[in-house]
Amino acid sequence: MNINDTYKTIAAPTEETLFKEKSSKFFGYAFPMENEEEVKPIIEGIRKIHSAARHICYAYQIGTETVQYRANDDGEPSNTAGAPIYGQIQSFGLTNVIVIVVRYFGGVKLGVGGLISAYKTSAQLTLESADVIEKTIDVHYILSFDYQNMNKAMRVIKEKKLEIVTQEMEMDPDTTLPIGKIEIKTRKKNAEIIFDTFLNLYEIDIKIKE
Repeated sequence: MNINDTYKTIAAPTEETLFKEKSSKFFGYAFPMENEEEVKPIIEGIRKIHSAARHICYAYQIGTETVQYRANDDGEPSNTAGAPIYGQIQSFGLTNVIVIVVRYFGGVKLGVGGLISAYKTSAQLTLESADVIEKTIDVHYILSFDYQNMNKAMRVIKEKKLEIVTQEMEMDPDTTLPIGKIEIKTRKKNAEIIFDTFLNLYEIDIKIKE
């Protein structure tokens, strides 16, 4: 079975882009992000830069297997701003990204079609300026073992070229002997093999990190 365990996102926040349409100005930004808690501070940061702007519209998508997304029109007519911005995120095949378009009204109404086109173009220009990268979808495991089995666990980690995320020692309350705990991560397509490898090792416990 061929498991797709990669996704596309952007490497870093983009430089500001500017698109003009009938005296209206549209400033575009894109930021990489990992969770919805990051949205509010990012938007607040843009509001400080553009405190006089009437509309700060955005769309974002987070996640790989389970996707969360939102499109916000911020006072523009329904589906004329957030939806075309989100459409560009989809068009570029990205996730874990937020795209923001700030509009300054220039005195000439653009109409529904004009707004959709302008927000789409601004988002497109912004994402075209981004450094698009491919990342792997990783599975995290927690290994637990008595201290004397540390070398056994480390040998497999080295052999399989696994990345250690965290490593700690704690005391077993029952035996007062030290217990090792290591969080490792591996690409999704290798996850089942790695799990079985540790499962078959005597005295090393493995479980998926929730």
